[in-house]
Amino acid sequence: KKVTAVHKANIMKLTDGMFLSTFREVAKDYPAIEADDCIIDALCMKLVQKPEQFDVLVAPNLYGDIISDLCAGLVGGLGFAPSANIGAKTRIYEAVHGSAPDIAGQNKANPSAILMAFAMMLNDLGMTDKAARLNAAILAQVAEGKAVTADIGGTATTTEFTDAVAARL
Repeated sequence: KKVTAVHKANIMKLTDGMFLSTFREVAKDYPAIEADDCIIDALCMKLVQKPEQFDVLVAPNLYGDIISDLCAGLVGGLGFAPSANIGAKTRIYEAVHGSAPDIAGQNKANPSAILMAFAMMLNDLGMTDKAARLNAAILAQVAEGKAVTADIGGTATTTEFTDAVAARL
């Protein structure tokens, strides 16, 4: 596995320079993990061209927001982008799109991202079989193309999609 620090230290010499310097210092404590870095604009191009070359990206919040939206676009939109914020003692799992206040309460959000975030949590809790079943159910539902939400060409509500995924479990 490889960890890549994302920065713009060539321009943002103080802030990103300190981020990159700290990354390199911490990386020394983990010699078994390959560590490299990439400038944010070059990284975005590489993510579009060959995303499989990256395992883990470490970035300041601004770049993380840009990267997460770019990657969401590569996989079909924000409705398919789960997220985990992992700290030393606390983990938070959520959809990258957050609460989507523009469509809150309208029963039209694609729930795939939050369901996948839940699967990530199950994985981290050691319930890998349950996580795999949930992910498989989501993917099968989307692949079938029935009872899918409007953002991916369907007419189903959030509830209808969720019920269809649950029925596959």
